Amino acid sequence: MRLRPQQCSKSFSSSQATTSKTSSRTLLMKVPDPDSGRYCFRLHKNKVYYVSESLVKRATNIARTQLVSLGTCIGRFTHGGSFHLTVQCLSLVASNAKHKVWLKPTSEMSFLYGNHVLKGGLGRITENIVPGDGVVVFSMSDVPLGFGIAAKSTQDCRKLDPNGIVVLHQTDIGEYLRMEDDL
Repeated sequence: MRLRPQQCSKSFSSSQATTSKTSSRTLLMKVPDPDSGRYCFRLHKNKVYYVSESLVKRATNIARTQLVSLGTCIGRFTHGGSFHLTVQCLSLVASNAKHKVWLKPTSEMSFLYGNHVLKGGLGRITENIVPGDGVVVFSMSDVPLGFGIAAKSTQDCRKLDPNGIVVLHQTDIGEYLRMEDDL
């Protein structure tokens, strides 16, 4: 495991901030378990992992070539240098999300199969969303389902016809089943 290089750090921070509107420093301070210690981000084979520092210290005994993964995979860098968030970071992103969308129970399965969110399936939406913002998609019972990019603003959604696209699909929890070999 190596530290994140400077150019990777910029791409990672911009992608993460687009979705949750919080900095990576905020994620490092909000640890899942207060007794577990501090957390950090580590880069390994073009993937960024969210790992406790105690686990990083224990993993130094393992050679890099033999290390498969460590901690929670947040995302990966493409060959072009851009950063793509993965579904594994959904719990971290959902807890810090500023822009949220709730789906009706009838359209949850459509989203979980990889389709975009339509206006007819929209249950609620937070205020002040502009096109291009990252949004987290929830069920009506506040279970995070995935995340995507807002195609329309909050005000435009109110005037939109029921078949208009509101959120462009990026990833969802159904990916665990569809792409289990790649994750």
